[in-house]
Amino acid sequence: MQVSEVRRAVAAAMSTASSLGLSVDDAIVLQDSNKLTLRLLPCDVLARVAPVAQQVAQFEVDLAQLLTASGCPAAALEPRVEPRVHERDGFAVTLWTYYEPVPPHEVPPADYADALARLHAGMRTLDVPTPHFTDRVEQAQRLVANRDRTPALADADRELLGDTLRSLRRVIGERGGAEQLLHGEPHPGNVLTTRNGLLFIDLETCCRGPVEFDLAHAPEEVGEHYPGADQDLLRECRILVLAMITTWRWDRDDRLPDGRRLAAEWLSQIRAALDRNG
Repeated sequence: MQVSEVRRAVAAAMSTASSLGLSVDDAIVLQDSNKLTLRLLPCDVLARVAPVAQQVAQFEVDLAQLLTASGCPAAALEPRVEPRVHERDGFAVTLWTYYEPVPPHEVPPADYADALARLHAGMRTLDVPTPHFTDRVEQAQRLVANRDRTPALADADRELLGDTLRSLRRVIGERGGAEQLLHGEPHPGNVLTTRNGLLFIDLETCCRGPVEFDLAHAPEEVGEHYPGADQDLLRECRILVLAMITTWRWDRDDRLPDGRRLAAEWLSQIRAALDRNG
């Protein structure tokens, strides 16, 4: 968010929580990306704030309730207030349980795989309308094709990303394997180590597809411990996901710190992975 938006978003979160009877004197910014994530004190509540026009908060709230009710390892909403989206000053505010991080900060791959498998098992029981993973691939393809949005992307790299996204989207889609509801981005940044075990957060990227698409976001060792994972499909999904996240970094509006350096490294990794896999 822009600095002026951050101030307004913090004020919206604090006033929303106060109006619901929670004690709020301070707000600590934990993450500033497409959403602003805050720790509100002294009530110790996690607030997620985004412009109303950009949010899919109601979907995330509804899905979190379904997952936690079925015992899935997902972060819960704040139990002291009504589980809904609050709108204030042009922002959508949702309130969540704050989990104090506990060591170890490096999650053992077997534990990571077990938590993700349990999340997937719970998701298989849900009938929730979501995009297909190929819809997200298509978003990346449109970004690669749009020179105005990706002006710094060199022609050779643009061709590499476009070809990789197109060919792997087709190859993975033609496999015709089992598909289900997925987290969408269960990378380490979306996994909390808590006293309640590992919990997944940030459900707004949920989509449908093979579980290997989710596994492709996790460290490589996790896939070795996930029961029944198709390792060939996983290798293809890893390259596809790498091409997608590389594409986001070339967006002129991307704000990830050091994003362009990462994008250059990832382009080299894509070329090496394509060479290894023929």
